[in-house]
Amino acid sequence: MIHTAATGPAPNGSAHTCIAPADPANTGRNDKETPPMSGWAKSAISRLSPRRPWHADVTSASMRKDAVAGLTGAAIVLPQGVAFALIAGLPPEYGLFSAIVLAVIAALWGSSRVMVSGPTTAISALVFVTLSGLAAAGTSEFIMLAITLTFMVGVMQLIAGMAGLGALIAFVSHSVILGFTAAAAVLISVSQLPAIFGVQVEQGGEVVERITRLLPELIALDGSAVVIALVTFSSLVVMQRVDRRLPAFVLALVIGSFVAHLPVWPAGQIAFFAPLDSVVPALTMPSFDLDLWGQLLPGAAAIAFVGLLEAISIGKSFAARRGDRYDSNQELIGQGLSNVTGSFAQCYVGSGSFTRSGLNLESGAQTPLAAVFASGFLLLALVIVGPLVPLVPVPAMSAVILYVALRLVNIREIRHIVQSGGSETLILLSTFLTGIFSELDFAIMVGVLVSLVVFLKDSAQPLVAVGAPILKNGRRAFGNAEALDLPECPQIRMMRVEGPIFFASVEHIERAFDRIEARARTRQTRILSLKGVSKIDLTGADFLIDRAQKARAQGRDMHLIASAAPTLRTLKRLGVLAVVGQDNIHAHKTEAIAEAVRRADDGICANCTLRVFMECAGKPGPPDKE
Repeated sequence: MIHTAATGPAPNGSAHTCIAPADPANTGRNDKETPPMSGWAKSAISRLSPRRPWHADVTSASMRKDAVAGLTGAAIVLPQGVAFALIAGLPPEYGLFSAIVLAVIAALWGSSRVMVSGPTTAISALVFVTLSGLAAAGTSEFIMLAITLTFMVGVMQLIAGMAGLGALIAFVSHSVILGFTAAAAVLISVSQLPAIFGVQVEQGGEVVERITRLLPELIALDGSAVVIALVTFSSLVVMQRVDRRLPAFVLALVIGSFVAHLPVWPAGQIAFFAPLDSVVPALTMPSFDLDLWGQLLPGAAAIAFVGLLEAISIGKSFAARRGDRYDSNQELIGQGLSNVTGSFAQCYVGSGSFTRSGLNLESGAQTPLAAVFASGFLLLALVIVGPLVPLVPVPAMSAVILYVALRLVNIREIRHIVQSGGSETLILLSTFLTGIFSELDFAIMVGVLVSLVVFLKDSAQPLVAVGAPILKNGRRAFGNAEALDLPECPQIRMMRVEGPIFFASVEHIERAFDRIEARARTRQTRILSLKGVSKIDLTGADFLIDRAQKARAQGRDMHLIASAAPTLRTLKRLGVLAVVGQDNIHAHKTEAIAEAVRRADDGICANCTLRVFMECAGKPGPPDKE
């Protein structure tokens, strides 16, 4: 038992203090000290903290630009939020409240500086499909299910963020993002055409389906709607070219509204937005009935996955365009927190919005405060300017959305990928065409799947090449001997593998080795560089052991170049070092070449005129052939 001294007078008259328990392990701390925080806990606290790196970049100038961008975003989201809520089978105010609350939380805790979150077309459609079989759209039961679904999706996304699953989105290549963005732009554009042409068309469906329904209705085209849309669109284009600092979107809407109210149109011919019923969100409570959660779980998982893919795809796209850093795991946290919070404030599931994000970027947003300003302006507009909403013509708003959608398509990058050909073009086209002929959320999944297949194919077929010295700018370098037709040493062959040596790639590597050896005139010592090898499993180790043993049986050597500690540990653990021999493991190719040349047959060297390596100078042979 460990005793502590009682408080009492000390011999020198001072008071004793309690002595902490001894530290037998001599760790430098006592048992009363708080144990150090784990790395995971520190990461979790950091991700949940409201302090974000962009705070340091906020200035009065950036706030002015963010305020202008927020004002523009608030103007565009009024009708958009209503439309998305109707698609989801919910009352209009749910779309507006989602556009306010979700945008703020996702902006403050997310990773993107310009992405704006809220209700989206794909998520709204998925919500309706998930819940329509359980309750009638618009009913109180349907609303309760939507609130519960939103909470579940948010929890799943939070868990994914805490677990660091954002790295899995690395499979979403840039080509997937470009294809998805282009398909989304086309879908958004086509969805606005009925309002621009002033015709009534059933909504929903993919691009081809929407166009098929639209074409027969064009015989009843409304000239007033077309004129309003053209004036709005043209005004927007002109103002953007004159001065990008102008609040072009707002001004274009004002001009379009002015044209719509000219006394030249027949009464009731132009469509305007309906007035709003509710302007302030109320407290809501999701259900925690486990049986209900079981019914909603499959749909919630699908929506959570698609929502994250949408948000991260948009965030990465705009981050690449602006040159910003992007943290997928932090975005998972932001999206999860926004949906969890929104489920208590009359919101339904949201994600990153292409339209609002594109408009935010076009309007000059600098930081996530633009989304916060947009929500504030939207709430203010609902309270003060709500009665003016019916004065905005639908064709004018559709023209603005059409302009934003067209600006989302990055023609230059798409042309670059298509011209370069290869697997990236396949990924791009697969994603884009799926988005055109099928649902947008399915397009992301197809793009991810094709990316994964391409990744596995590339992993299973790593580069196997033969190297030989070549002079570049007066210095010796190694080039591809086969591609450049470089002379090779008759006794030593330099080889390298770029990629993993594992169960899926060994067959390909073995065929490449056999093909290379088949063209050799003499049996050669092999120097194999493993510096470009990212992984070696048991099958790969067995392959290396087999090749080393065959070389030794033929009276040759096999040297390995490996300097990375993980690679060396793997070679030792899987028994490769024991077979190859420690003397045949080298940190640099210079060491490997020197040792291989030292062991080379002097008789063959004496008759060799190539003198491929500098180290050959020390071998017998005509000095003038060096």
